[in-house]
Amino acid sequence: MPQNLENRAFVAVLIRKVLIGALTVGEAVKNFPFDTGDKSLNAAYHALVHYEADEDLRRRDILYREEQDDYLEMIAHTLESGESLPDNIIRNYELYYPDNSVPHKHDKAGALKSFFRFLNIK
Repeated sequence: MPQNLENRAFVAVLIRKVLIGALTVGEAVKNFPFDTGDKSLNAAYHALVHYEADEDLRRRDILYREEQDDYLEMIAHTLESGESLPDNIIRNYELYYPDNSVPHKHDKAGALKSFFRFLNIK
C-alpha cells in the first residue's frame, strides 16, 4: 500500500504541473506510473487524456475549461491525500475503458501486455 500512496502523490504532482502549464499532457503520460493496478490512477490517466482531447473545446468555452480544471484539481487533491477517487468516477471511466490502457513497463513483460492488449486478448 505505501507504493500506491507514493504513486498517487506523484500523479497529483503531474496533474498540477499540467494545470499550470509546466508539463504537457504527453509528458505527464510518459511519466505516469506503470502497471499499478490502482483504479484511481487509471481514472486519473483517462481524465488527463480527455483534458488534452478537449483542447479545442477548452479554448472556445471558458466555463467548460474552468470546470475541467476544477475536476482535475479535485482528482489531484484526492490522490495527494492518499484517498481513492469516488466510485462513480472510477466506474464512469471503466464503462468506456474496461481494460487498463495506462502504458506498461518498458520491459519484456510490458511489451507482451501491450501486444495482448493490441490483439484484444486478456
